[in-house]
Amino acid sequence: MEPELAALATSGATTLVGLMVSDGWSQARTRIAALFGRGDAARTEGAAGELERSRTELTVARDAGDADAVAAIRGEWEADLRRLVRREPDAVAELRALVEEFGPRVSGVHNEISGNARVTGTVIQAHTVTGLTLPPPRA
Repeated sequence: MEPELAALATSGATTLVGLMVSDGWSQARTRIAALFGRGDAARTEGAAGELERSRTELTVARDAGDADAVAAIRGEWEADLRRLVRREPDAVAELRALVEEFGPRVSGVHNEISGNARVTGTVIQAHTVTGLTLPPPRA
């Protein structure tokens, strides 16, 4: 499999599992089932059932703090997506569109110290920091 398609399947599975436990799930569920169904109503319905079963398992695993089970569920969907994009080249564009629409937003963070600030020690920028002990500034 081409590295680009493998990366898309990985990203797709990560997006899918993230959606299953988010407010966006109801919006995305039908489209994801249709992606797997490829125009066949019975296959779409079967995919919808599998998605819901996985969502239930995922919710239980996350609530129990079972990271291995969560990873296994994501891995199963990644394998399914790999098979799908190999078997159905038309699905690549649809999967890419779903990942772009529902995937995590990546944005850069830029912190800057300005004004009359003279930094001679440790600088921490955060919302709330508790229980932090820093060494005294060096002379």
